[in-house]
Amino acid sequence: MTLATRADAPEFTVGDYTFHPLAVPSRGSKEIASWALRAAPGASSPAHHHSHEVIFIVTSGRMTATVGAETVEAGPGDAIIVPAQEPFELRNASVSDPASLTVTTTVGMQATMDGNTFPPPWSL
Repeated sequence: MTLATRADAPEFTVGDYTFHPLAVPSRGSKEIASWALRAAPGASSPAHHHSHEVIFIVTSGRMTATVGAETVEAGPGDAIIVPAQEPFELRNASVSDPASLTVTTTVGMQATMDGNTFPPPWSL
């Protein structure tokens, strides 16, 4: 058994998003990757897709996701399930309050953005 604490997790910041790896290979997981994600007020990701299914569980605040042609809004306890290879954008629905999420995917997931494919460093 491995305990990977949020307090000891490294921090990665991309734009208005902050990532803290929780269960990832560098912290002991073998098959599943999970991280805490904080979205600053008004944060918006560029369109991108992942090689594996990704699940975003909102823990506080409200998030809007556009997955393919569908847009949904999710609040605490809701899960946004993004299929592999499906283009999506993720936005904090509030311009004044941050939002927090827990993100889960499969180890080895790759992201593709602006034609570049790479393993997000918080997933390793």
